[in-house]
Amino acid sequence: MKVKPRKMLFDPSGQRSNQDRILIVLHQERSTPGRVGQMLIDKGYRLDIRRPALGDDLPTTLSSHAGAVIFGGPMSANDQDAFIQTEIDWLKIPLEEDKPFLGICLGAQMLCKHLGARVDGDKHGRVEIGWYPLHATEKGNLLMPSWPQMVYHFHREGFELPQGAELLATGDAYPNQAFRYGRNAWGLQFHAELTRAMMQSWVVRGAEKFAMPNAQVGRQHLEGRMLFDNALKVWLSQFLDLVFQGRLQKTEFSSDVALPSV
Repeated sequence: MKVKPRKMLFDPSGQRSNQDRILIVLHQERSTPGRVGQMLIDKGYRLDIRRPALGDDLPTTLSSHAGAVIFGGPMSANDQDAFIQTEIDWLKIPLEEDKPFLGICLGAQMLCKHLGARVDGDKHGRVEIGWYPLHATEKGNLLMPSWPQMVYHFHREGFELPQGAELLATGDAYPNQAFRYGRNAWGLQFHAELTRAMMQSWVVRGAEKFAMPNAQVGRQHLEGRMLFDNALKVWLSQFLDLVFQGRLQKTEFSSDVALPSV
């Protein structure tokens, strides 16, 4: 009997020791940086993966890193676990050193907490689990000419926009979906990093959440991927160029524009 090879959630091959490093912060043993990690490797970076929830230390400076990404997880930015507060406090380093930082879902909520904004659930109890519309703001369209119309979510809490931040995209149930603080700190409520294997894993492991208000059932997650994922993938590649290189690379979807200041 022929055994099918296991699908890889993330392939770390292709990295070289002389490449600039990006700090990657994950929150579970099996978590991976997925498509974000693969794209960063393809763009010439190598990944320094750390898991503070499992005892890894965070660097005291990003002087030897080109930037950092904090990913999501099933925990809340309001939890009292020591590693949660450690990561929230640590965010002073990329902010003070003006290094590119990207927070995704939990990572964005941690950034908001660090900046004094609230993180909480929808007052009607709604969640975003599945594919939902995204609406770029005027500022978002100035930064990037093409945003995806639908994005993937898996969260039950959102964030208040920090004072001084620029809102780049909004949603229906949770109005704050993407923002920039200063020149180099960015937050996303949605998940563009999921590979197909990651989404299948999330759908299986998170099936009990599909009965929550406003959540979609598993079939809609996978069907939505077929319809909407390509546009999300194209956007993500451009967005990572904007975050870590300060510019959009020339593609058939964008012009070569410099990053405007806030």
